[in-house]
Amino acid sequence: MADLLSTTEPAADIVPGRKLTAKAAALYAARHDHFETGAVEELQLGFDGIEGDFHAGATRRSGGREPWYPRGTEMRNERQLSLVAADELAIVAQRMGLEEIKPEWIGANLVVEGVPHLSMLPAGSLMFFKGGVTLKIDGQNKPCRFAGQSIAEHVGAADQEATALLFPKEAKRLRGLVAWVEKPGIVRAGEEISIRVPEQWIYRA
Repeated sequence: MADLLSTTEPAADIVPGRKLTAKAAALYAARHDHFETGAVEELQLGFDGIEGDFHAGATRRSGGREPWYPRGTEMRNERQLSLVAADELAIVAQRMGLEEIKPEWIGANLVVEGVPHLSMLPAGSLMFFKGGVTLKIDGQNKPCRFAGQSIAEHVGAADQEATALLFPKEAKRLRGLVAWVEKPGIVRAGEEISIRVPEQWIYRA
């Protein structure tokens, strides 16, 4: 303990927190049996996520993103909602040689407008919706072949396998975020959002 108290070097590089403003430009929900979404005017959010949605639930089963667990292990569901930005999807589409990638093709629930580099918002960021809902960002949504296959089918790709595999490569750090419901309520299309980005640090000890 004495060594920790006597050191003059910080244990991490600190970046102060900040506040941002944004808008819920578009909302989408999925059926309970399929990950693709459809446009809606509002989202009914509870502590389990979107009522009746494919990704709803207090818990979920682990998959390829959690290699430290046997596949199918029940764990906390921190992926209740998928958030994307239109400008980032446009970049991915351009990289893939496509005219567009629609949010619903890859299971998005919320298109966030007004945040530069949305996918780079850090874990722990809080999104306060004007109507009272609060979402907490868990982290980036890593692009996968499953979403790539959906894109390939919707655009009628000549080589669907190649297009499906291209998406994880070209959408890295541009595929948006996943979040969970901290304070439930109703989110409506066009609603204002206040975002609180926490203090960040790069741990170097």
